[in-house]
Order: sequence, then structure tokens, then C-alpha cells
Amino acid sequence: MMKSKLTLSGAAGNNGSYKWLALALVRALLVILCVMTAVFFLIRIVPGDPAKMILGEYSTPEALKNMHHTLGLDLSLWDQFTRFVKLLFTQGDTGNSIIAGTSTRELIAERAPVTLLLIVIASVLAIIVALLLATVAATHKDKLLDHLIRIIPAITLGMPVFWVGILFILFFSVRLGWFPVGGIGEGWSGTLHSLVLPAVTIAFSQIPTLVRSLRAQMLEVLESEFVVTLRAAGIPSRVILFKHVLRNSALPTLMLLGVNVSYLIGGTLVVEQVFGIKGIGSLLFTSISNRDFPVIQGIALYCALAVVIISLLIEIISGWLDPRTKGKS
Repeated sequence: MMKSKLTLSGAAGNNGSYKWLALALVRALLVILCVMTAVFFLIRIVPGDPAKMILGEYSTPEALKNMHHTLGLDLSLWDQFTRFVKLLFTQGDTGNSIIAGTSTRELIAERAPVTLLLIVIASVLAIIVALLLATVAATHKDKLLDHLIRIIPAITLGMPVFWVGILFILFFSVRLGWFPVGGIGEGWSGTLHSLVLPAVTIAFSQIPTLVRSLRAQMLEVLESEFVVTLRAAGIPSRVILFKHVLRNSALPTLMLLGVNVSYLIGGTLVVEQVFGIKGIGSLLFTSISNRDFPVIQGIALYCALAVVIISLLIEIISGWLDPRTKGKS
């Protein structure tokens, strides 16, 4: 009898997990569809004619008309949207670049590796530094170190990421000469060396919120009854900290990191411009100035896709670590 109850309970739990996962996937798909629709219509509200960008300011009306027909811009807005959706679902692309003439997907694939590498380095750096600072602050509560670390977010949160990047360039590149002023070096060592300052700049904007969240969670766990019981039982403080406190404090911070993914990607695109890195950011800014609709739509779509996938993965990991969080993120 007991075995039957356990089986039924397990089946109900599995059904609940599948339902939660299905809802999360449907929600992610709806977000992507909304972003895709919004980007398509919003970009056409922005002033500027792609045909004039290609032909120049002194192009004749006849030449502009022919170029509009070639680009499909003489169709109604609904027909253009239908073509866009059809192309997206049949070829997984938003069309050829108006300026370069090549596939948007190929252009993005060519620039994406350096942007992804920059995001990964910045994220790892932010997590490591935030973990160290939050641990020191929580274990030295209301002492000098704690007060110093708590001042950092108050100072750094108001600094724009591009301004921090310019300061780093002036000090570490121009004055000290430790890092290149901009661009990407050759080979793996050259690439990593040139990405240090951009990654530190992006991490600089992420660390304050992570430190605040992690410190608050660690203090809550450190003052909980089960930690007091472990101390009374004679368990070493180091074991309690690394085995119990950090593990129980990591989950809310992981969810916060998922929420910050969109800010992280947006900050990366800006920092690429500051440091002259030929990644997705520079491609986006060039495409906006040239009114290259397919490339702008493609970048917005793939960025939204990346944010949704990462948020979904973090939601799944959080739900797996603590089933009570399912659907709350």
C-alpha cells in the first residue's frame, strides 16, 4: 500500500514538473513572438529611408522608387510583416543585409563569438568577485570591512558603464600601458589580453547588485536556527560556511543573475563601442545608422532569444535545486 502511495506521489510530482516546464516553454515562446513583432513595427517608425542610405542624398525619385521595389519596401506593412515571419520560420533568418547584401545570420555568426566570450568572462569575473566580497562582508558583519564593502555598491551603482570604460582606458591603457586602448589582439592570448578591460568594465556594473543580494542571503542563513545548531554541535566554521551557508544563499543570487542577463547583454553592446571591439554591438550601431532593417531585426531577435533561453535555464536550475521556486522567477 505504501509503495502504491509513493508511486502515485512520484507520478503527481512528475506531472507537476512537466506542466511547469511546458508553461515555462510556452511563456518563452510568447516573449520571443512579442519581441519579434515589436521590433518589426517599432523600427519602421524611426525616421530614415534605407533606399536613400544606399543611393545617397541626391538620388532621383525614379531611382528611389526602383530601390524601394527591390528591397520590398513598396509593399504594405502587413505584407512586409508576413514576408518577414515566413522567412524567419522557413530559413531561420531575417533576410539579407541591405548594405552588405549577405545573410543576416552569417553576419551575426561572424561577430557573435567575441561578444559571447566577453559576456562569459565578465559573468565569471562578476560572480567570483561578488562571492568573495559578500563572504567577507557577511562574516565581518558591522565591522570595518563590512562597512567598506557596503559603501562600494552605493558609489558604483550610479556610474554609467561607458564612463567607467573610458576611465579604465585613460588609466590602465593610456597612462600605465598595461592593456590595448581598443580592438582585438591576435591569437588566444592577444584576444584574452584585449578583453580584460572590457570584461572588468561590464563586471563592474554587475558586482554591486550581486554583492548586496548574496550578503543579505548569507546573513539570513548565518543567523538561522540550523546554523546555530551546527555551531553548537562543534562543526568548524569553514565547513558551515562553504557546505551550508553558500549553498543555501546561492539560489536567490542565481535568480537575480538571470534577471540581469538583459542588462548584461545591453551593457556588453555599449562597451564594445567604447573599446572598438568588432562584435555584435558595433554591427548593431552601424546597422542602426544605415537603417539596415534586416540586421537590426536579426540582432534584436537573437539577443531576445539568448535572454529567454538563459532565463529559462536559470529557472529550470532553480526549480531543480528548490522545487518551491518553480514558477516564481
